[in-house]
Amino acid sequence: MKPNKPISEFKEFIAKGNVTDMAVGVIIGGAFGKIVTSLVNDILMPIEGILIGGLDFTWERLQ
Repeated sequence: MKPNKPISEFKEFIAKGNVTDMAVGVIIGGAFGKIVTSLVNDILMPIEGILIGGLDFTWERLQ
């Protein structure tokens, strides 16, 4: 195997645009994760607390 082969394969991979698609997917995934976390913590959990007797789950965290 030539030493230049991995470098040329990497350049081909970047040229195909897969890196850009993957980067956009990671950014959108991170933003979506924050939206879901906010939705659960700020909207769903308070409603659930009211429905099951006014318990407050804001202190609950998975360790």
